[in-house]
Amino acid sequence: MHSKTLTLFLLLFFSSFFFSSIHVEADDPYRFLTWNVTYGFIYPLGVQQQGILINGQFPGPQIECQTNDNLIINVFNSLNEPFLISWNGIQQRRNSWQDGVYGTTCPIPPGKNFTYMLQVKDQIGSYYYFPFLAMHKAAGGFGGFKILSRPMIPVPFPPPAGDFTILAGDWFKANHTDLRATLDGGHSLPFPDGVLINGRGWNGNTFTVQQGKTYRFRISNIGLTTCLNIRFQGHKMKLVEVEGSHTLQNTYSSLDVCLGQSYSVLVTADQPPLDYYIAVSTRFTNPVLTTTAILHYSNSAGRPSGSPPGGPTVEIDFSLNQARSIRWNLTASGPRPNPQGSYHYGMINTTRTIRLANSAATINGKQRYAVNSVSFIPADTPLKLADYYKISGVFWAGSIPDRPTFGGAYLQTSVMGANYREYIEIVFENYENTVQSWHIDGYSFFVVGMDGGQWSSTKSRKSYNLRDTVARCSFQVYPKSWTAIYMALDNVGMWNIRSENWERQYLGQQFYLRVYTPSNSWRDEYPIPRNALLCGRAAGRKTRPL
Repeated sequence: MHSKTLTLFLLLFFSSFFFSSIHVEADDPYRFLTWNVTYGFIYPLGVQQQGILINGQFPGPQIECQTNDNLIINVFNSLNEPFLISWNGIQQRRNSWQDGVYGTTCPIPPGKNFTYMLQVKDQIGSYYYFPFLAMHKAAGGFGGFKILSRPMIPVPFPPPAGDFTILAGDWFKANHTDLRATLDGGHSLPFPDGVLINGRGWNGNTFTVQQGKTYRFRISNIGLTTCLNIRFQGHKMKLVEVEGSHTLQNTYSSLDVCLGQSYSVLVTADQPPLDYYIAVSTRFTNPVLTTTAILHYSNSAGRPSGSPPGGPTVEIDFSLNQARSIRWNLTASGPRPNPQGSYHYGMINTTRTIRLANSAATINGKQRYAVNSVSFIPADTPLKLADYYKISGVFWAGSIPDRPTFGGAYLQTSVMGANYREYIEIVFENYENTVQSWHIDGYSFFVVGMDGGQWSSTKSRKSYNLRDTVARCSFQVYPKSWTAIYMALDNVGMWNIRSENWERQYLGQQFYLRVYTPSNSWRDEYPIPRNALLCGRAAGRKTRPL
């Protein structure tokens, strides 16, 4: 074949492959990334550890893209064990195949690669990615994920002079393999050894700013077990975005960021030209762990003075009131065709109420955690594959009740069934003395209410914010409290609902929501990817012909 003809053939072949795999419009740009996941020595708290690096980096490279971009991410697993990357907050519209959790995706075997094909459909905002399996998150493998608005879409604040990412989280000196062995042995994790900012400890990061200019800081809590609080010494934070939603621009001197959550704040360098501390500390813990970074004025005359600014410690009311103060900016445009405020979520009648209660339990002499008394155990085959190939005996969509039972906890591959296009209310009830953090894959939902005490279908609903609550993908439930959300089931697939406390998630505080439609139409859900990895009882089957 002539070389030019061959080149044209290959171009048409691969274009057809990608377009037919993820079904996008021709004007949606592609971004191609190649990642190599390896082990490497890291020293985040001054102790040598076996870290997980992406392209030699800890944390991994930041993803930067625009609304509706297509991301083709080829991940090579150079570890000696299976590996998966998940995308916290990326909705994977009609495409739970790409979610990167074990319920939907086979792990990448050692020495092999897998190409994720994502589209950040109708999304903006600040997110992150992380490894899902085997306590890998305790070793690294995470990074920032930034989605910018398209140029013609107005943003409700002037363009900042700079855009910084802060990935903060608690950290353990023990290797992830030792932490995993602790959990597998039926024990709880020890108290964390410290807090990191972008993979480094005290004063390990410097953010350089120019006096008089305003900067955007995207803050995510990528930790394992604790909520955090962040302060900028001598400076205020103006909140502008939460997990894809523009917010009312409230000003805060300190901001709680619980597990799995992401916020964007504007900070103006309006102080004398010096260096200042950025302090991050744990919330609701005793003792309190703190770390710092440096806010460095380009014309600085000296190092930070005094001690890092103190913050709240165990106060619940402060955090609860702050969470309630975060509201949607109804006048701002979003990535959707219509302004965000045109969606009157509070005027839609819910069709179903689901109540979920977390609990700690001992099962077979080992520490476990449960939702509605069911402690999740992984199946031998990803649930999405079992559903697609109609493999019996892997799960049934009713293996977890939609009400608390308050009975003894038991092990089960828990899947809850739900119908496409339902509009549901989910109430998360926390009867324990610890703060809970929750995340729902595949969705953005409205956090309509939160309060102390027991939830009541009559009294509690009267306190719901049905006008301008923020839409997000992660939230907290305070001790002996409840949080309620409204969610439109507009995304068919198998979606993970989990605790963002990684000990609790690993030991069973999660389940899957199967959002189902009998239509079997590509309009409602994309078909299985041609490159899908097949494992368990799905091994050896066919995906789709090329």
